[in-house]
Amino acid sequence: MQWLELTIKTRSAGIDRLAEELTVRGFDSFTIDDEADFHEFLEHNKDYWDYVDEELQEKMQGVSQIRLYLENNDSATETVQFLKEELRQIRTRFGEDIMGGLSLNIQGMQDEDWENNWKQYYKPLAIGEKLLVVPQWLTAENPEGRIPVILDPGMIFGTGAHGTTQMCMRALEKVVRGGEEIIDLGSGSGILSITALLLGAKHATGVDIDPKAEDIARENAAMNDLYGDRFTAVTGDVIGDEGMMRRLAGDGYDIVLANIVADVIIPLSKVVPHFLKENGIFICSGILESRLDEVKSAIVKAGLTIVETVKQEDWCRITAVP
Repeated sequence: MQWLELTIKTRSAGIDRLAEELTVRGFDSFTIDDEADFHEFLEHNKDYWDYVDEELQEKMQGVSQIRLYLENNDSATETVQFLKEELRQIRTRFGEDIMGGLSLNIQGMQDEDWENNWKQYYKPLAIGEKLLVVPQWLTAENPEGRIPVILDPGMIFGTGAHGTTQMCMRALEKVVRGGEEIIDLGSGSGILSITALLLGAKHATGVDIDPKAEDIARENAAMNDLYGDRFTAVTGDVIGDEGMMRRLAGDGYDIVLANIVADVIIPLSKVVPHFLKENGIFICSGILESRLDEVKSAIVKAGLTIVETVKQEDWCRITAVP
């Protein structure tokens, strides 16, 4: 099926008004791109903004637009002409100072499988000496006999493509000897818990504040033939919920993982000692090099000893022990 993408350029001050006016005129299905909303999202989600793609930030600079999609059929020309006339009236009514020029750009496009189109960007990925991350929808050649980690990220962080995850996976190759109890704080897709289990750990518990992550992590574990006897997925906040923290801490874990961001690892460091056995290991990643000293200070203040710091591009991983 052929489609037309209609992009209307406006100003941030007028974008809500434009959306309202379009809805009144029957255009009630559209996408809004606005730099002001983007920065407001970042401001209210500082725990995650270390992961925002710089290229995306550049693309959003000065952008205030609404995108409509029309089926390219016999009535499309008439609809476009109607829209142009309505935009002229809206611009006249509210003024260019608020609405901008309301220029209209039209681009043809093919029908796509929007739900699955993103999957084309994921390929099998060899990590470390032993591991091969394989998207669930692919069959990968594996001549080196690596351990396949089968994954459907489901748009949840943790695909193996980011350097922070890769550093953790390489660390697990070194420290998992067999039979360990693992807890992954901020487990996302479950990739680190699954990796540890496939390397020989006895049991892993994945904890995330996002309830969607719990289901996705459990499904990913099942794809690797890892079920409730070896993997437990939990939704909760071990920083803000002391009761949950103590229940999960139990008798402690051999390995505690945290692949998050500096702004979460810093307060998390205070509770990590509750989760560690006497000879346990704390592996944390997702730390920008510019935040490394802050994170190190928090970990040392919590009573842990840093035994290794690894860097990959602008990112760092820390390994610490009691």
